[in-house]
Amino acid sequence: MTVNSDTAVTDGKETELHRVIGPKLLLFLIMGDIIGAGIFAITGKVAGQVGGAAWLPFLIAFAIATLTAFSYLELVTKYPHAAGAALYIHKAFGIHFVTFLVAFTVACSGITSAATSATLVGRNLLIGIGQFVEGVPNTPEAGMWAAIAVIVILAIINFRGVGESVKFNLFLTVVSLAIMAAIIGIGFAVIASGHGDISRLVVFETPTDRSVFAAVTMGTAIAFFAMVGFEDSVNLVEETKNPKKVFPKIMLIGLGICAVIYMLVAVTVIMVIPTGDLLNPKNPDAGILLDVVRIGLPNLPVDAIFPFLTVFAVVNTALMNMLMASRLLYGMARQGVLPQFLGKVHSTRRSPWVAILFSTALAIALVAYVNLDTGSSIVGSLGGTTALLLLCVFAVVNVALLVLRRDKPEPGAFRAPTTIPILGVVFCLFLAGPWARSREDWVQYEIAGLLLVIGIVLWAVTWLINRINYKKGVIETRPGQY
Repeated sequence: MTVNSDTAVTDGKETELHRVIGPKLLLFLIMGDIIGAGIFAITGKVAGQVGGAAWLPFLIAFAIATLTAFSYLELVTKYPHAAGAALYIHKAFGIHFVTFLVAFTVACSGITSAATSATLVGRNLLIGIGQFVEGVPNTPEAGMWAAIAVIVILAIINFRGVGESVKFNLFLTVVSLAIMAAIIGIGFAVIASGHGDISRLVVFETPTDRSVFAAVTMGTAIAFFAMVGFEDSVNLVEETKNPKKVFPKIMLIGLGICAVIYMLVAVTVIMVIPTGDLLNPKNPDAGILLDVVRIGLPNLPVDAIFPFLTVFAVVNTALMNMLMASRLLYGMARQGVLPQFLGKVHSTRRSPWVAILFSTALAIALVAYVNLDTGSSIVGSLGGTTALLLLCVFAVVNVALLVLRRDKPEPGAFRAPTTIPILGVVFCLFLAGPWARSREDWVQYEIAGLLLVIGIVLWAVTWLINRINYKKGVIETRPGQY
């Protein structure tokens, strides 16, 4: 059975994904994916690398992300099909092994991020409810079950269809933006009252004797994690109305808005909080942003409110990552790089239900691992590992764009200047290097290596299954020649 590029096969019938995402929903999807858990945790860490100049790494990270966004825009308008980076790399190089690894890497980064976000949501829900209801457990085991419940709820929303998922994303994104606006507004009120110090914005301070260049490089590598998320949207291209016209404009607008918000947050935090206190928030779980609220509204019970505020921002990240992972698995199954059963679309809901079940099972397994191994440094390094893996993927995507320039573009397709993918390759590889991380963060390479080993094992299993099916005549194409 051959699966074409426009439909999925379900019970002998071809069923297309439902195109329900318009420009506004796509904009909020991109913004909601970028503005999530990262903004609460990243700002203080970036400031810890460069002191008051924390706005600079955010600005550089935004510029580098935008370079790769241009490459994605050309590719998504040229090949408007689900699967994103893996599809582009498959078309550029045609090597089954490489395509599988890219697909696995991207999906794994999304599922790992979602599992970690769900864990944070579960723990904060228990903490928040425990302040009002006595006897609510707050153990790692209780947090694990709460996180699994969050993942299951997200799977149900995902299964109901992309329309319901992106509308829920719209609600969560609006709440997250309102929270950011409140924090920025409170911070600027503190500054207007004369308690802010603008001179801190040009103060470079590092925890060691690093040079300014090294400090900014490490700060940018950390800040880059907060900028990723825009690439998830290309996996929903087949569910977007008029993608060739909509994607270029909306993706760039979304990135720009998020960059402005992050810059405003960074400037607010730096001007309000003394540089020496940026690495030592009063509540480590809450992060440095809540200290701005404490200073501006000292009588507000921030610690009682924060656990519930976290839910809105972080669950949005989890939802978008699970949405991306399921669409990626579905898209690659259609291309024959993953088993075809992952490409099944539900006949009535028109959602990739098998891919949703598979990604949900992986996320639940990761949730259990994160909660049962809380003492491991791996848990604290998952965000950095996600950024590391995506930087490598972005570099290869930029190379793939240059290779695919051999194909004639379709009328109306977006085209990026040639210098952009070249710069994208250079900067992404630079930020992926060990010089962009402190020695204790090199554990990210160990985690990434382990994931790649797992990917190689899964590739071998997939190849063997395809080989057996080829000999039986179930599939018409020899394994490795999709």
